[in-house]
Amino acid sequence: MRAEITVLPGDGIGPEVTQSAVAVLRAVAQSHAHQFIFDEQLIGGAAIDACGEPLPAATLASCRKADAVLLGAVGGPKWSDPKAKTRPEQGLLALRKGLGLYANLRPVVPHPVALGASPIKSHLLTGVDLIVVRELTGGIYFGEKTRNAEAASDLCTYSVVEIERVVRRACRLAQQRRGHVVSVDKANVLETSRLWREVATRVAAQEFPDIRLEHQLVDSMAMHLIARPRDFDVIVTENMFGDILTDEAAMLAGSLGLLPSASLGEGKVGLYEPIHGSAPDIAGRGIANPYATMLSAAMLLRHSLGLDVEAKVIESAVSDALYAGELPADLSEGRPSMSTRDITANIVERIANCCCHIAELRD
Repeated sequence: MRAEITVLPGDGIGPEVTQSAVAVLRAVAQSHAHQFIFDEQLIGGAAIDACGEPLPAATLASCRKADAVLLGAVGGPKWSDPKAKTRPEQGLLALRKGLGLYANLRPVVPHPVALGASPIKSHLLTGVDLIVVRELTGGIYFGEKTRNAEAASDLCTYSVVEIERVVRRACRLAQQRRGHVVSVDKANVLETSRLWREVATRVAAQEFPDIRLEHQLVDSMAMHLIARPRDFDVIVTENMFGDILTDEAAMLAGSLGLLPSASLGEGKVGLYEPIHGSAPDIAGRGIANPYATMLSAAMLLRHSLGLDVEAKVIESAVSDALYAGELPADLSEGRPSMSTRDITANIVERIANCCCHIAELRD
C-alpha cells in the first residue's frame, strides 16, 4: 500500500513523540512492504511564531490531500494569554472543522503494568475496555458567543443530522465490540439534550436493533465511570460533556501517556493524536512518553488505511515493552526509566522481529 501521511509535530513534546511514531510507522512499512510518504507541516504555537496564524493554508491543504494526519500536541505558556486573539488551540479546532471530523474516539484499556499508577483502586480497573465517542464540531464550543461589560453568553446548538451521524458511528463501533452503547446527555435540564436523547433513541431502534442502548445523565455518568468502569463498552456524547468525560476516563489508565485518540469524519481521512498535552516542562529533555502517539499511529493504520494486522503489530509491541519494564519516567514510579529514544528503538526492533508472526496474527 502507498499512503500519504501529514505529520503535525506542534509544540512542546509534540515533535519528540511524533518523531517516535513516524519511526514506528516506517518500521511497519518496511516490514510489511508498504510505502508511507510523510509531509511535515506547522500547527499551533509553532505556526503562530512562523506564520502568524495557528493553521496555515499550506497545512490545511496538505491535510486535505493526505490519507491520514498524525498530530503531536499544541499550546504552551508562551501562547497562553486567554485574551490573545490568536491561540494555538484555534488551529486544532479549525483543522477538525476543515476536515469535517465530527467524531473523536478515545479507547481506554488500562494496561496491567500501569494499574498502580492510577488513583483508582486496581480491582476496579481489571478488565476495563471502553471507548468514548465525542461529537467534535457542534455544541457550545462552536455556538455564537457574546460578551459585554455586564454579561457573556455561549450558544449551544445541535442539529438532528449532527446527532444522527455521531450516534451511528458509536453504534457501528459497538457492533464490532460488545453491542452496548451508553448515550450521555442532560435531558432533565437542556433542550439540546432532549433532542439528543430522542434522536439517539430513534437511530438505535430503527437502524441498530442488535444494539443495547442506555441513557445516562452526565452528572451520574461522571460517578459511574469511576465506580464501575467495567460496565461500559461504547459511550457517546456531545462536545463539552465528551471533553470532560474523556479526561476523567483517562485517569483509569494510570497515565495520559498511554492513551491514543482518533478524530474521524465520513471519509477515510482521520486525525490521530495522543490525548496528553504539550508538556512544555519536559520538552527537549528526552523523557517524553511516546507510547500514546505510537498507539495513535496504530489507530491511523486501522481506521484510515484499513491495515488492522499492522495496527495489532504496534499494539502488541507496546504491550510487550510495558510488560518487559521498558517504562518512561511518568510510569517508572521510582524504578529505572528509559528515554524516549531508547523506547522508540526497542519498539522498532520488536516490529522488525515480529514480521515472521504475521500469519499467526491474521488468523
